[in-house]
Amino acid sequence: MPFQSVLKELVDSVPHAVGAILVDWEGEAVQEYCHCDSYDMRFVAAHKGIVLSRLRETHADNQGGVIEDVVVTSERQILLIGAVDPDYSLVLQADRACPMGLARYHFNNALTRLKKEL
Repeated sequence: MPFQSVLKELVDSVPHAVGAILVDWEGEAVQEYCHCDSYDMRFVAAHKGIVLSRLRETHADNQGGVIEDVVVTSERQILLIGAVDPDYSLVLQADRACPMGLARYHFNNALTRLKKEL
């Protein structure tokens, strides 16, 4: 499956990455690749995809344009959440030690590839 290879390459390219998942507009998993329990990855992604959708809705009238991605940083991890299109989102989970610039570079490449696949 093409989604699986994109997600695997993303996780394998980002130091300290835990997993990546593609979710639909309802937060349902389409495909994931992770070094953890897939249930945990699906649980995190379901909620974060919905957060991105809500942020995009509230920001839609702003002159800055549509929100494309969001970074959530917590004490122990980072989450990158990006819109593949209006209906699908990509979520990358990594440990806090992950180099953010490199993670965003590979994340954006994965988004581009997923946009072509959908």
